[in-house]
Amino acid sequence: MSGGLVTGVALVGALAGWAAVPLARRFAGPAHSAGAGRPGAILAGAVVFGGLAVALGADPALPAFLLVAAVGLVLAGVDLACLRLPDPLVALAAAFGGAGLVVAALAAGTPARLLTAVAGAAVSFAGYVLLALLPGARLGFGDVKLAAVLGLPLGWLGWPALGLGLLLPHLLNGVVVLALLVARRVRRDTALPFGPALLAGAWLAVLLS
Repeated sequence: MSGGLVTGVALVGALAGWAAVPLARRFAGPAHSAGAGRPGAILAGAVVFGGLAVALGADPALPAFLLVAAVGLVLAGVDLACLRLPDPLVALAAAFGGAGLVVAALAAGTPARLLTAVAGAAVSFAGYVLLALLPGARLGFGDVKLAAVLGLPLGWLGWPALGLGLLLPHLLNGVVVLALLVARRVRRDTALPFGPALLAGAWLAVLLS
């Protein structure tokens, strides 16, 4: 993908970040301040979209990934604000991802990749269900459902990408928790959002794959 197109996609991402802030506030409720504010969301949107454009290039699935990322920006803001991943938003990400990948498979003439994508979602769902059921686990079923949705595009890219997408959120979350503990911003029993780590881990998995 040319530099001009990457820049254009990044600008669209900045717009998505700008729009994500009021949407996140609407889902989080008036008592919560969603996310890190509009400047941070704009920057995050530009970086996320631009990174996907660089990583995927001319892959016909790029629009599907961008649509999931756009909803992901809203989900991250809501989870940071009130520790929730609203079902309507998770379902919207699933619909965007699924429909986008179907169109991509038809356009590229590779319907078999849809089977891998669905398998990726199933493996991700099963893995996170097991983690959520472990004693002392702090995963909510919103996290489980989001992990399944993200498993769909990661499965499209193949098993290595899915494996990274399953591993990286826990590494990222561990680093963040450790830093907050050292800074005495949280205690060991403080509830923290996991949705942003899921989304960031999936994004990094795409870039590294």
